[in-house]
Amino acid sequence: MQHNIQQDTWKQMVGEEAAKLIEEGMVVGLGSGSTATFMIYALARRIQNGLSIVGAVPTSQATKQLASSLGIPLTNLDTYPELDLDIDGADEIDEQLNLIKGGGGALLREKIVASCSKRFIVIGDVTKQVTQLGNKFPLPIEVISFAATPVSRRLEALGALVQVRQLGNQVYLTDNGNMILDCSFPNGIADPEHAHTLIRSIVGVVETGLFINMADQAIIGGPGGVTHRRRLR
Repeated sequence: MQHNIQQDTWKQMVGEEAAKLIEEGMVVGLGSGSTATFMIYALARRIQNGLSIVGAVPTSQATKQLASSLGIPLTNLDTYPELDLDIDGADEIDEQLNLIKGGGGALLREKIVASCSKRFIVIGDVTKQVTQLGNKFPLPIEVISFAATPVSRRLEALGALVQVRQLGNQVYLTDNGNMILDCSFPNGIADPEHAHTLIRSIVGVVETGLFINMADQAIIGGPGGVTHRRRLR
């Protein structure tokens, strides 16, 4: 329990730090998940204190409801297909700022919003930092329900232990109506770029939770405060 309280403090620190990067007149992407939630609250406080943004594009229904309830002006990618900045959390962050995302099930929209942004900043606490992706956290893969079984078999042939994500006693469905297969790799993911390409080539896979060469910067909270890491290009 103590660790969770501490972790929440770190998440709150990075959420507040990241919200400072949002400037007057920006169009921003709002991530999903626990760390992004702290950032959304911090942004709402800045707006109450006079910051004016053009609008925010939420990456999930949950984020949309939260931002809306806090008075953050919302927009969409039809109106603004290019965003100034996207801020989102991650489940794992490696040394090159490659990520595993999708623990909350919003990976497809999160990846779309990140890809439409001039800058993508990932926020997290020190527990999310890893030397190799996939050692601790399973890789979420969004799939068309119709193809779930053949896709599972092909993923197993690649060495994955595959579990269909459940919510309660039911199969979990994303905001897009798709299923998620959580794939554990016993030896981690040695080459994330290659793994992403291989998995994406399976017909029926919509998207993987591997975010390769997308994050420009990471803001990490921990016992020593907040650190900023930039991706080496």
